[in-house]
Amino acid sequence: MKLRVVATFLMVGLIYLTSLIVTPTALALTPIKLYDLTYEECPVGSNQGLVSSGDMRPANCFLVKGKAKNTSGKTVVDADVFGRIYDANGNPVMENRGRVGTILEVPPGVSDFQITISVAANQPTPLKLEQFKASGFAGKVRPFYYDDFEG
Repeated sequence: MKLRVVATFLMVGLIYLTSLIVTPTALALTPIKLYDLTYEECPVGSNQGLVSSGDMRPANCFLVKGKAKNTSGKTVVDADVFGRIYDANGNPVMENRGRVGTILEVPPGVSDFQITISVAANQPTPLKLEQFKASGFAGKVRPFYYDDFEG
């Protein structure tokens, strides 16, 4: 009976120690503060290949620029950018969408970023950029990058 209890405690201890060694580090969602936001029209020809949601109405291209502050100490990849964009009349530019783009890489500290957005041509400017923030992971979480297929 005593031998069985000792063996059980040894087995539990071995499993615990093994879990400390084998357990991978967790990839936690890292918040990125976005500030000093501005926007400008895209340079001529830079909106080539711009993807729309199937709506073929005329649209204007804008670059949203600002500062990204990453306090994690690690490079964050594929940071999703969320925010609200309104036209001069207070109407939403991207109805029912909070996610407005992606920053491919945010190094530790403060860095510049820019994302490209499309705005329906009939929505008047100036645009109002509100509640912008980003979040991503300090490592690859997607199974592959498109660059992996380039030869």
